[in-house]
Amino acid sequence: MRDIRSLDALVTDVASDLIGVDASTVSTAYTRVLRTLVEFFDVHAGYLRHTDYRNRSTVMIAEWPPRPDAPAPDPLGVVYFAEADPVFAACEHLVHPKVFRPTVGDEDYRQRIEAASGYPVTSMAVVPLVQEKSIGWVGLIKSGDRAWSEGETNALVAIASMFTQVHARILAEESLRLAAESDALTGLANRRGFTDDLLRRLSSGAGPVAVLFLDLDRLKALNDFYGHSAGDEYLRALADTLRAVLAPEATIARWGGDEFVVVMQPSMLDGKSTSPYNVALRVLDAVATTRVTMAGDDITRTVSIGVTTAMPGVERVDDIIANADQAALVAKHRGGNSVVMFDSVIRAHTALRNDVELHLHAAISNGDLVLHFQPEVDLRTGDITAVEALVRWQHPTRGLLPPSDFIDIAESSELATGLGRWVLVDAMRAHSDWASRIPGLDIAMRVNVSPAQLLAPEFVTIVAQALDYGSVPPTTLCLEITENAVVQDTGQTAKILTMLRELGVGIAIDDFGTGFSSLAHLKVLPLDALKIDGEFVKNLDSNANDQAIVGAIATLAAAFGLELLAEGVETEAAKSALMAVGCDRAQGYLFSRPVPEAEMLEMLARGGIH
Repeated sequence: MRDIRSLDALVTDVASDLIGVDASTVSTAYTRVLRTLVEFFDVHAGYLRHTDYRNRSTVMIAEWPPRPDAPAPDPLGVVYFAEADPVFAACEHLVHPKVFRPTVGDEDYRQRIEAASGYPVTSMAVVPLVQEKSIGWVGLIKSGDRAWSEGETNALVAIASMFTQVHARILAEESLRLAAESDALTGLANRRGFTDDLLRRLSSGAGPVAVLFLDLDRLKALNDFYGHSAGDEYLRALADTLRAVLAPEATIARWGGDEFVVVMQPSMLDGKSTSPYNVALRVLDAVATTRVTMAGDDITRTVSIGVTTAMPGVERVDDIIANADQAALVAKHRGGNSVVMFDSVIRAHTALRNDVELHLHAAISNGDLVLHFQPEVDLRTGDITAVEALVRWQHPTRGLLPPSDFIDIAESSELATGLGRWVLVDAMRAHSDWASRIPGLDIAMRVNVSPAQLLAPEFVTIVAQALDYGSVPPTTLCLEITENAVVQDTGQTAKILTMLRELGVGIAIDDFGTGFSSLAHLKVLPLDALKIDGEFVKNLDSNANDQAIVGAIATLAAAFGLELLAEGVETEAAKSALMAVGCDRAQGYLFSRPVPEAEMLEMLARGGIH
C-alpha cells in the first residue's frame, strides 16, 4: 500500500504532466501517465477508454505497456456494449470507482483479456471519467488478485478527473479547429483546411497527390434568376454529390464561391489504380446529374475541371493549386463541362500570364511597347484610306509578343485602361508625325477598344487627351469596338459612343457577324462603319454560306447608311467577291502585313498599294 503523501505526490506529478497538452501531444501524454500509474501501483497494465455513445461502444485510447503482438482485429480496440461480457457491460454507465476481482461469473471477460493480453487471471480497478455522465474510464489490471485501498481509489478518481478535463479541452480545441477549417455553407473543408491537408499529404512522403479544381459553369445565371438562397441550396447538394462519388480518403473543400477542390492519393482511389483523369470524368458526370428543384423547376449545372498531379518536395502547395486552377480555366474556355489535365502547354501559358501581369505595367512606362500598322486600301484604286494601329510588346527575353499574348491578360488584371491610353496617345503621335512629313495626308487612324476600356468611366477623357496630345483633327480617329462590347451594357455603351461622336471621333463595329449584335443595336448606337470579320472573307469566293452572310452585312450597312469595311483579304478572288457586294475598302495580307512605323511612313509616302 502507498501512504497518503506518496499518493498526493503522484496526483501532483500527473497534473504537471497533463497541464500543457494539446491535440498533437495528448496521445503521448496519456501513454506516459499510464506508464507512471502502472509502475507506481505495481500492476501489469493500464489503459484509457472513451465511450462512443452514437455507436454504443467503448474505444481504446491509450495503454501501457504496448501490445506488439495484439491480434487483428484487436478484441480490446472497440467493444460494443450490446455484445459485451458482464464486466465491460457494467462499465457503460459507471460513475463510481469499481474493483473487479477474479470470479467464476466473469469467465467471458477473463477469456477476452487473456486473448488480448495473455494474462490468464486478473483483477482490475476501474475509475470512470465523469462529465455529467460517464464518458469513459481508466483501468489498472493486475495478473492475479489485488486489493485496492480507499486512498488509492481516491487518487485514481483525482487522476480520472484530470483525464476528463483534458478530454473536454481537446474536444473544444478540435471543435474550434474544425470551425476554422470548415466551410459553413457546405460542411466541407475551406481553403485553410484544404491547404493544411495538402501540405500534410506532401510532407508524409506517401507518394504523389492528385488535385482536382472544379469551377461550376453558369452558377451566376441560377443566382440571378432564382436568388442566392437557391444557389446556396445547389452548392449544398453538390457537396453531397462530391462526398458520394469520391473515395473517403479524398479531402473535398469549397475553395470559394462556385469553386471546389479535391486532393487524393492516386494509389488510394477505390483501392485500385484509377487515374485522376478518370475520377474527374466520374465527377463530371455526377455533377451533371445533380438536380435541385426550385420553384417547380429541376435545376442542373455542369462543371469545368482541371487536374494536376504532384510529387512531394517538387512543387509548393500554392503552385499545385494554381496549376489545377489554370487547367480548369482552359476547360471553361473550351465551353465548360469538360476535364483538362495540366501539362507543359498550360504551364508555358501560365508562365507567360504571370510574366505579363508582373511586367506589363512597367512595359507601358518604360517604352517596351511598340505600334505596328496595317493599311486599309480602296479596292478600286489601291489608295491607302486608313491604317489600323496594332500594339506589340518588345519583351526583353521573349521577343516581340503579339497582342493575343497579353491583351486578354491586361483586361483581366485591370491594366486595360493604361494600355489603351498608351495605344491611343502613340497612335495619335504617329499620325501627327506622318502628317508633318507628308503634306495633304488624308487617312484615318483606326484603334481597337476593348469592352473593359470602353466602359471605363474616364475613357472619353482619355480619348480627348490623346487627340490634344497629337494635335490632330478628331475626325482622323476611328475607334473600333467589338459586338460583344455592345451587348455587355447597351445603354452605357450608347451613352459613351454618343459622347465620342460629339468629340468628332468615328465609330466602327469590328469583327461584325461573329458576336450578338441585332438590328436594334444598329438602330440605337451612333455608328459610322461595319467591319466584316476575316473568317467570312478568306473563303468568300467559294463558300456559299460566307457569301450569304457578307451579302446580308452589306445590305445592313447600306440600309443604315454605314461604311462597309473588310479584314482578312488574302486573295484576289476574295477581293473581287467583296467588290461584287459593294465593299470597296479592306485590309489583309494581300496588301500588307502589319509593319513598323517607319515602313508605314514609306508606304504612305508612295501614296498607296498598287
